[in-house]
Amino acid sequence: MRFGRFVSLLIYLTAQLSFAAQPKACVPPDAVSTLANKNVCVEVHVYDVVELSDGTRFLDVCSPDTPDEQCKFTIVSLREDREDVGALLKYRDADVHVRGIVQPMHGRYGMLLSHARQFYGGPPKFKPNPKLLHGFSGEQSKPPIADPNLRSQGGHRAFMNSRDQETLPGKTSRN
Repeated sequence: MRFGRFVSLLIYLTAQLSFAAQPKACVPPDAVSTLANKNVCVEVHVYDVVELSDGTRFLDVCSPDTPDEQCKFTIVSLREDREDVGALLKYRDADVHVRGIVQPMHGRYGMLLSHARQFYGGPPKFKPNPKLLHGFSGEQSKPPIADPNLRSQGGHRAFMNSRDQETLPGKTSRN
């Protein structure tokens, strides 16, 4: 009886793990317009890698026959992420899967490529919100926010104010 339960539990767990291990399918670039602000995997063919003078690189995922106005998806890699992304020319004329957050970009949808692990299903590089970092430095001794829970709650004060003392009967005050 115990062996039968063990076997059925083992089969159940194996089925659950195999189901959970299957990654979600990647979507074609035509379907990203319905997935704005979502973290998805996009399956694209990279026709060319274009680099601007400021160091920004684009993976051109539209065929050369498609006019630029009709190209509705692009993948952008910023100059400051060059070291983490690596060389992109090796992806020219290749089919790739890129994971990231689909964002509206100047009349089309795009994805920011900030780390090479996005080609293997990994997340983009974490970039903190600069508005939240305002006034914070690692060298400062005080916390970056004025949280009343981080202040001492009157621990430096005595139980009673020293100026408001009562004299006990039989003792005289020396004022």
